[in-house]
Amino acid sequence: MDNLSAVEQWAGALLAKLSPAGRRAAMRDIARELRRSQQTRIAAQKNTDGTAYEPRKIKSGGKKLRDKRGRVKRTAMFTKLRMARWMTIEADDRQLAVGFSGRVARVARVHQLGEKAPVAPGGPGYRYPVRLVLGLTDAEREMVRDRLLKYMTD
Repeated sequence: MDNLSAVEQWAGALLAKLSPAGRRAAMRDIARELRRSQQTRIAAQKNTDGTAYEPRKIKSGGKKLRDKRGRVKRTAMFTKLRMARWMTIEADDRQLAVGFSGRVARVARVHQLGEKAPVAPGGPGYRYPVRLVLGLTDAEREMVRDRLLKYMTD
């Protein structure tokens, strides 16, 4: 059994004790907090295990993205991807979801799964390295637990 299934079973038992309106409020609150946490982690360019994203590949003849170690010459990856406009939440009294909408969902999927995709429309294909755009860290699991317990005691 994976960690997400264990969290789902544990949380499901607790949430069953709340009224439907209470469950909706709890799910919406947890989803918002998870989105904030995901946005912060994406901005920090970190995978769920705390390792840094694999840096972009430098184009042949192109500018280098990094001059000295840690000094980025351009903006970080996924600046628009982490905006609330594209990073959507859905919550009802039975479930919650944090994901991407629109065309950016494809970009996120390619990086999340390390798929092969064209670099530019009609351009050559490139197998992108896996960069976990969405996922739960240990701190986020604890946050979910704490929020659920808060709703149970209120």
